[in-house]
Amino acid sequence: MSAIAENIALIRERIRCAAEKAGRAPAEVRLLAVSKTFPFSDAAEAFHAGQNEFGENRVQELETKVPQSEPGMVWHLIGHLQSNKAAKAVELADWIHSVDSLKLMGKIASAAEKLNRKPVVLVEVNISGEESKFGIRNYEELFPVAEFAAKSPFVDFRGLMTMAPQGASPELLHKTFGGLREMKNRLEKELNITLPELSMGMSGDFESAIADGATIVRVGTAIFGGRTYPEKK
Repeated sequence: MSAIAENIALIRERIRCAAEKAGRAPAEVRLLAVSKTFPFSDAAEAFHAGQNEFGENRVQELETKVPQSEPGMVWHLIGHLQSNKAAKAVELADWIHSVDSLKLMGKIASAAEKLNRKPVVLVEVNISGEESKFGIRNYEELFPVAEFAAKSPFVDFRGLMTMAPQGASPELLHKTFGGLREMKNRLEKELNITLPELSMGMSGDFESAIADGATIVRVGTAIFGGRTYPEKK
């Protein structure tokens, strides 16, 4: 068994334990392998170890990896998306987690209509209010974006996404992840819709996210190892 396959098995066991501890069925939580900055060969190795959902931060990486994709691979865009790249994102990604404005949601819906695709979309909420993070800041901003997505026939609106502050305390993690769940519940009630997905939790905090209802955990480092980012010129 390869190192990547071993890591996936370990993460799946941790997901199982965290779900059962929270009184949830392990099948309620899906693992999204964040393959950003890693070569396609690493994603392929994970795929052959039984992992089929992969997350990328940038449209440019999707452009290099999706053409190499094997049948059954599902691609998620989880990084910030500029509205001028919305059409390319719709063309390449099956899921878009990082919709953070009504303008962007509109661009995605328009591109989806033209391309005859129906991407799954999640709205990104900056629960923690960190200046360095993207995402909608409050429920008042969230509601019109969610309402538009729920009514659009061109996108499949499934839920919300957030990121917790790095190194957050257990109390802050609970406030962040629990806050997203409460927003989801409020939207479901006020819009009379079902939103089955909460994308939250990463390598360092996914067990806490599962305790607060995560259905998708985004794990990269714990599967593929540490990242080496190119120096900015």
